[in-house]
Amino acid sequence: MGKMMGSTSSLVAQQRLLLPTLVSLFLLIVTVISDDASTIPTQNMSHKERAELREESREMFYHAYHAYMENAYPADELMPLSCKGRYRGVTPSRGDMDDILGNFSMTLVDALDTLVLLGDFAEFEHAVKLVIRDVQFDSDIIVSVFETNIRMVGGLLSAHILAEYLQKQADVMHWYKGEMLEMARDLGYRLLPAFNTTTGIPHARVNLRLGMKDPQLKKSRETCTACAGTILLEFAALSRLTGDPIFEVRAHAAMDALWKLRHRGSDLMGTVLNVHSGDWVRRDSGVGAGIDSYYEYLFKSYVLLGDDKYLARFNRHYNAVMKYVSEGPMLLDVLMHRPHAKSRNFMDSLLAFWPGLQVLSGDLKPAVQTHEMLYQVMQMHTLIPEAWTVDFQIHWGQHHLRPEFIESTYFLYRATGDHHYLQVGKRALKTLQKYAKVSCGYAAVNDVRTGKHEDRMDSFVLSETFKYLFLLFSEPQDLIINVDEFVFTTEAHLLPLSIAQLGNSTFSFRQSDEHNVLDFMRTCPSSNKLFPEKVRKPLRNFITGSCPRTTTGKRLSALDFQASNADHLRAVYDMGITMVSVGDRSQGKVRLFHSFYNAKSQEEGEMGLQFMQEMLELTKMQSMNQLAQLQAVAYALDDQSQDWTALMAGPSHFSPELFGDMFVEGDVTLAHPFRACDDTLQNADFVAGKILVAERGDCTFVSKARLAQKAGALALIVFDNVSGSSGETQPMFAMSGDGKYDVAIPVVFMYSQEATKLAGAMVRQPKLRVRIMKMVEFKRWQLAKEAHQNEAAAAAAAAAASTATAAMPKKKPDKEL
Repeated sequence: MGKMMGSTSSLVAQQRLLLPTLVSLFLLIVTVISDDASTIPTQNMSHKERAELREESREMFYHAYHAYMENAYPADELMPLSCKGRYRGVTPSRGDMDDILGNFSMTLVDALDTLVLLGDFAEFEHAVKLVIRDVQFDSDIIVSVFETNIRMVGGLLSAHILAEYLQKQADVMHWYKGEMLEMARDLGYRLLPAFNTTTGIPHARVNLRLGMKDPQLKKSRETCTACAGTILLEFAALSRLTGDPIFEVRAHAAMDALWKLRHRGSDLMGTVLNVHSGDWVRRDSGVGAGIDSYYEYLFKSYVLLGDDKYLARFNRHYNAVMKYVSEGPMLLDVLMHRPHAKSRNFMDSLLAFWPGLQVLSGDLKPAVQTHEMLYQVMQMHTLIPEAWTVDFQIHWGQHHLRPEFIESTYFLYRATGDHHYLQVGKRALKTLQKYAKVSCGYAAVNDVRTGKHEDRMDSFVLSETFKYLFLLFSEPQDLIINVDEFVFTTEAHLLPLSIAQLGNSTFSFRQSDEHNVLDFMRTCPSSNKLFPEKVRKPLRNFITGSCPRTTTGKRLSALDFQASNADHLRAVYDMGITMVSVGDRSQGKVRLFHSFYNAKSQEEGEMGLQFMQEMLELTKMQSMNQLAQLQAVAYALDDQSQDWTALMAGPSHFSPELFGDMFVEGDVTLAHPFRACDDTLQNADFVAGKILVAERGDCTFVSKARLAQKAGALALIVFDNVSGSSGETQPMFAMSGDGKYDVAIPVVFMYSQEATKLAGAMVRQPKLRVRIMKMVEFKRWQLAKEAHQNEAAAAAAAAAASTATAAMPKKKPDKEL
């Protein structure tokens, strides 16, 4: 039995090892086809220039590495402006951001395998000795399970694998006896308590010494999809290298639990969920922050482990993403349960990994398109900002030296051989040199508009950013290992495909009822004339708009229409559509009229009619979506009354969603100061256990929410500061946050007229008690109350009638029987 199972795993491993050969064949075919392309305007890069850029990327790594080793080690990170180390509990706290730190020399561990790729065996050996001597994990520190796994466990495993590789291939490090593998096992066991949940989905954080027994973790219940779904590669490798199956078993169980939570109608995943109940807390669905590497690990788990179910799951999700989230080259978040409704109007920089994943899965055309869009964002703003709007303006201006765009550039170059991607990499490299290099390493940019630096250099700069730059400009013969025989983890650590030979837990799920043959249809590269230049050419002015976006052949849809876009206005005018303002111009309301006689041509007129039909459908859909999201702030009309009334309020994108019959109820009180923008509330002691009211202005909505939460408020109501505004005449307003989802209390927004009514009720009833819930649920609650009251009244009337009948004198029967 053991031999049979071993043979099966060996066969799967051999199939995995065939992948580089197949990829190489595919790349050869693409190269031959591309040579026939009529126009390839990208200037080819000479071997000399490419070698110079490879060496410059090497120097960039060492500039950052030596700055860390000389000024920060054994700290987790280098602070490049202060030129000192960042230690947990010593350096001023940055809040939840510091959960990545564990005082375990994270930057050095994360950078170990990069040293091997650079061919620096002596420094790698020295660094390994330092890690074995200095790094330990028995600390009373709460860390992120996700970050600790991908950076520390992944870094130790990759370094261990490469150390053994060098022992055999380079005849060095014969003293090494697997110490880093034991360290990875020790750390893995310290992460395991996080998996003790009802669903099997791990908690987001764990204490390295106390597990989940830390008092600060008692209320732990939420995690992100990526946090829970980016474990399997490292844990499977850990199990197969140590022979201890517990890690892989727990990681498979977490992936299975996540799969069951997908929306069965759309096949999309949400972003944040409750690890105990499995309920979704945030139902936004996209490919960026909070969900990105879950998709990556589905596909790479198939590649590394040979388990068909992960390919099937990836394909189901991928088809859903391309159907609902993909908008041409853009990727816009939707609601998983209402996939035609966009949930936000901006994109974040983490989605830049997506084209690279598309390359690995064989779908090159959309990968080229999205990468081109990202490249234009970089050209427009010099550096890719942390987030940008659908019209490519800056939403969050930070640039943290992230690797995702360079990673996708590398994979696109490997797949196409197009020197355009070498030129893109060159621009990225030179930009980092000019805007991020400081005397003590490389500093993140706090705002790409001003170029102001931030005292921050994440470990992934050494682990990923410089690694992918070096690989991009390297020829295969420049590297001491064949990277095609490895899978890159999400932190760019190398795990060999031969790992499949070390276990027998991979088996086929094609016979399962869970998947059907359609889930395996899109498993090979598309042969769709893979000429990157021809795909990029139509997008050349996608962002700048120097050429009209509505070219012949592509009709402007109602969903894409922007009234502030001159090209869009010209396009609808050509379609015979005129717009007339309605009411107050400040409200931005217009009425559309369509006439075939005003259209530029019959074809344009027909397109205009279709545009009008789409606009009607879109208006209906938006109204339904707004009604579904509308919040209610309800209260009794007076102290004795059982009659309640509700005021309209808008939701927030950064606080928990009240869905179903969920509600929050409590006494309401005003914030002091009213705008709640100071470090503390003057009436903080009085706020605990109550619903706080604050006014809009002076600081962000999410800052007010954090202050209310800090004071112990049950919820926050934000009053508008624009006099006369009303939910009756203006569209629903949904408050946006800053990309961090650390607010655990409901937050709603009220326009001025509704706020005035609530303020009046607070004056009439000093101890006013309100209930915050969905407006739809309030209506249902009221209908249920009315039905109950009607039933009670009917029952009382029936009882009264019965009593009256009993009191009447009985008539003697005419005849007794």
